[in-house]
Amino acid sequence: MGIRLPDPCLVVLVGATASGKSRWAHEWFAPDQVVSSDRLRAVVGAGEDDLRASGDAFEVLELILAKRMRRRLVTVVDTIGLDPKRRAGWRSVAESNDVPVYAVVFDPPAAVVRERARGSGVPSKVVSGQLREVSAVREALAGEGFAAVLEPGPVTLVPPAFLSAPEAAVRQRDNPRLLEFDLQVSRFDFPGHPATTGSTLAEMARAAEDAGFRSLWVMDHFVQIPQVGREWEDMLESWTTLAYLAGVTERIRLGTLCTGITYRNLAHLAKIVATLDVLSGGRAECGLGAAWFEREHRLYGWDFPPLSERYRRLEDALELLPLMWGKGAPPFEGRTVDVPEAICYPRPLQERIPILVGGSGERRTLRLVARHADACNLFGGPDVVRKKVAVLHEHCAAEGRDPAEVRVTQLAPARVMAPDEERTGPGAATVTEHVGRYRELAEAGVQTAIVGLADADGPESVRRFEEVIAAFA
Repeated sequence: MGIRLPDPCLVVLVGATASGKSRWAHEWFAPDQVVSSDRLRAVVGAGEDDLRASGDAFEVLELILAKRMRRRLVTVVDTIGLDPKRRAGWRSVAESNDVPVYAVVFDPPAAVVRERARGSGVPSKVVSGQLREVSAVREALAGEGFAAVLEPGPVTLVPPAFLSAPEAAVRQRDNPRLLEFDLQVSRFDFPGHPATTGSTLAEMARAAEDAGFRSLWVMDHFVQIPQVGREWEDMLESWTTLAYLAGVTERIRLGTLCTGITYRNLAHLAKIVATLDVLSGGRAECGLGAAWFEREHRLYGWDFPPLSERYRRLEDALELLPLMWGKGAPPFEGRTVDVPEAICYPRPLQERIPILVGGSGERRTLRLVARHADACNLFGGPDVVRKKVAVLHEHCAAEGRDPAEVRVTQLAPARVMAPDEERTGPGAATVTEHVGRYRELAEAGVQTAIVGLADADGPESVRRFEEVIAAFA
């Protein structure tokens, strides 16, 4: 039976000499991922069997392990693993760096181990003692705090988000749940760019429409952000891009994830969004955020006020925009801006353009969502989302609002792997794994999954997601 392990993780091998630990480790892990006390004895002593060098070898092992855990690298500790103090120390180092720890127990028949151990340099009575210890330590391992205690088997390393996905995919198959999907495009360095940017983006948007994506989002940034790429990579102006996409699509909704409230005069922003809604036939969505990218502000000459000031400006936007889009021309006196007459003609085609607030801060952001917004955008896995949704519902209760009026969305990188493709990147997974992951998010309260397509370099990368969407239709 196969073993699914998250990348990164620490794997502690437990078993007597010659029980098959090293063979298994080198079959399923890269050589650089395995830290072996035997090999380190050869490095600091006269050979792998130089037991007098064991103290120095373990000292080096501890140092290597600490450095690897700090970098959150997959690591296998290949020792007999029978010392509880050493196991506790390894777990502590890993857990302090948010790396889960697994124990794999090797317990083949004693006769097989003794036969393999002949000529290893380890006395037979020592091997017999180790075999007895392995039987005793198995029960102790269950109470030591390992993420799991496993039997050896074939290993698949997966991003943590997909660890339990296969079981969740079965639940979706047997008892389907509905889930909407949106697409975010955050990179524009398509092959042949910038000459091909317009045509490629149009093809991707039409492919997203055909695949069943509900909406298409772009970031509101002016240089590429460090979480996605390098500063000198192409970054299109968001609302101009959405206006172009409105002209090359028919059904898909269009929005920013999210517009920073420091980048534009708020009344002007209301006019921009209303214009997009009219020209797209009523397909505009408005994502708003408090802005965070200070360097971008410096590059373009915008003020970057303190966070508390940006939150006041965000609440002004949440109140002013619907006023600009509504009937009449009432005055608005806000915390950071005054508008003598909220004039905006033509009005949007939608009675209310949906407003999504990005961010999941429990004290301020989610309270503003409960008070003003139509949707929130959360990050994190199912456990984090479940907690944030509970906080949102508390704020809704305090505001006297039905939580069902607020759509819960979640953004994460994703890429459907092509057949026989090597897994690269945190969002790369099979169709089944994606189905399972989104099922877990749906169970946590997500209603719309926003797919940050990690390989959005053309329409084919969009089409590969169609099978995932179909599983939730």
